[in-house]
Amino acid sequence: MNENFDAFDISPVPRPGPDAVAPPLYRGIYGMPMFVTLPTTDLTASVDFWTRGLGFFELFGIPGQMVHLRRWAFQDVLLVVGETTATTPRASVSFACLLDQIAPLLSSLRALDAAPEVRDTSWNTRDVEVVTPENARVLFTAAKVFDPTTLEGQNLPSVGIGRDDNGSHG
Repeated sequence: MNENFDAFDISPVPRPGPDAVAPPLYRGIYGMPMFVTLPTTDLTASVDFWTRGLGFFELFGIPGQMVHLRRWAFQDVLLVVGETTATTPRASVSFACLLDQIAPLLSSLRALDAAPEVRDTSWNTRDVEVVTPENARVLFTAAKVFDPTTLEGQNLPSVGIGRDDNGSHG
């Protein structure tokens, strides 16, 4: 059986060809399967470059701290204010996973003598962070069960997290 299959129907990237049309900018909220985080010492200049130069738009931001940029669906970049040094990872990539994958991931990383860090975030995820031999920061991030009785559960619906399509908690 061939495990490779034509999956253009689930991708925002159109089939190549003379009639191919770029998809529109995507403004919807979804669970991001992957995204890149880049530190910057000049958030304003970075946002300007990515938006005016590369065609991204600002989906969400925390003034002076972070801007979430997007182009097509699944083309997400987080610009975060931060100093960089020779030992600071130049970029960070985050991959979605499930909570039941955290323990095996930690076990695999520890078997390699990596030093993974685990943390629960205020945006309702459990993250595993590790720095690779290439000095890239990699996060595996798993959404936790949404609990509307917690502080996160009370704040996240204002940005579209934790509500179903009808606007109720889900």
